[in-house]
Formats: sequence, structure tokens, C-alpha cells
Amino acid sequence: MKARPDIAAKDPQADLDALAQAFAALREPEQVVAFLRDLCTPAELEAMADRWKVVPLLQQGVPYREIHERTGVSVTTTGRVARTLEHGHQGYAAAVDRLASR
Repeated sequence: MKARPDIAAKDPQADLDALAQAFAALREPEQVVAFLRDLCTPAELEAMADRWKVVPLLQQGVPYREIHERTGVSVTTTGRVARTLEHGHQGYAAAVDRLASR
């Protein structure tokens, strides 16, 4: 019987950290777009763009239904983003603050 090579145990945090380092190494928005297009499916890109699109509207206090009417993003997705803004890891807030300080 042919021996299988040992597969290293998965380390999700290390994998996420490596991905974050790749994003952080990119200097220009065009590089990030190219990386995202290589990394993600069109559906994944659309889902992430939809989530990001509703962040400023939620911060302005726009009701979920109005967000849906303006953007086409589902009320369910908007609710998930709102919960993440409130109880997540503050990643959205960090990105918003960073963009505002430019």
C-alpha cells in the first residue's frame, strides 16, 4: 500500500493570519481588487461588497427596509451586518475610521 504524506494539522487562526498578512502587504487598491478576484468567486465578492455597502447606511441610522430599497441588499444581510457592527470584532469600525482619516 502506498504511504500517504503526513498532512499538517489545520490551524485556522494561522491560516487567517497568513491571509491577513497578504492583504496588508498590498499597497494599491488595484492590487487588492486583483487579489480578491483571484481569491474569491463572483458570488463571494458580491456578498462582501453588499455587506460593506450597508455599513455607512447603518451608521447613519437608515432603517433596514430603506437600505434594501436603496441598495437591493436583503434585510437579513443588513441585520447580520448590524449585529456585527454592534457585537463583532470592530473590523468594520477600524476600516471606516481608517478611510475617514485619509
